[in-house]
Amino acid sequence: MALTGEAKEELSHLEVSRPSARKAEAAAMLRFAGGLHLVAGRVVVEAELDSAAVARRLHGIIADMYGHRADLAVLAPSGIRRTTRYIVRVEREGGMLARQTGLLDARGRPVRGMPPFVVGGASVDAEAAWRGAFLARGTLTEPGRSSALELSCPGPEVALAMVGAARRLGVASKAREARGTDRVVLRDGDAISMLLARMGAPETVKIWEERRTRREVKATAHRLANFDDANLRRSARAAVAAGQRVQRALEILGDEVPEHLQAAGTLRLEHRQSSLEELGRLADPPLTKDAVAGRIRRLLATADKRAEELGVPGTDQGVDEERLPPSPDPGH
Repeated sequence: MALTGEAKEELSHLEVSRPSARKAEAAAMLRFAGGLHLVAGRVVVEAELDSAAVARRLHGIIADMYGHRADLAVLAPSGIRRTTRYIVRVEREGGMLARQTGLLDARGRPVRGMPPFVVGGASVDAEAAWRGAFLARGTLTEPGRSSALELSCPGPEVALAMVGAARRLGVASKAREARGTDRVVLRDGDAISMLLARMGAPETVKIWEERRTRREVKATAHRLANFDDANLRRSARAAVAAGQRVQRALEILGDEVPEHLQAAGTLRLEHRQSSLEELGRLADPPLTKDAVAGRIRRLLATADKRAEELGVPGTDQGVDEERLPPSPDPGH
């Protein structure tokens, strides 16, 4: 997940001046990484993050935009927790922050989706919401067959809200449930680049596009190599089959075969896997590819006509499938 870390590092240092955007980002971070706890009858807001820079960013927005004091704590790896986690915790004014950021409604009930000021905000607020959600619970995989930008969402309502926010930015995404978790997924490379740019990660977009282009070039080269290999095998198979037919033709015609056709047939028998162009260069005097093909065609046609007159099998009967080179894979 190196790309995920690079994207989060870049986004965590993005300067945002618009108050509504900073609030939308904080609301999304708390919605995706946060939780509400009751401690001695008091609501406590807690967010668990995987990056120190992201935790500091959330801590700063809470202080600047809402004026609340948040504590920062570090959880070292232990047991099933394999990486360091960072906790942003607001105790004393947790209930007020939960209402301000949309975790609780006006009556103090937990909100299942995204807060209205995020859902109905301007496009810059939709960008901020996606930035906050990605910083909290987003992943970005390498370009390739399974490339994706993905959010792990706290519920289906949140997933649908994020799909709507992406749509407002001109980006198509899908909400789905996988392994018991609601997710929002983007798989199209152009859509991923566009959303990363809208979130504020131009350097990550450059890296993504470079790796994407490099992979596409390698894939194209691989396909062309396979195509060339299949063509070579197909040509070799046809050449060997033609050689077997020529041998049968010479057996049918015996001493009746014209000298120039005999010479073309002998060349084919002596160089069974060579191309027609190569046979032409070996002829004395040299012949064009079309001339060699024409002489072999006439040799086979003459032999097939003679076989019909004699009532014996024609040149097709001389082809032994078991002695031919393997055919290319069906996919080629």
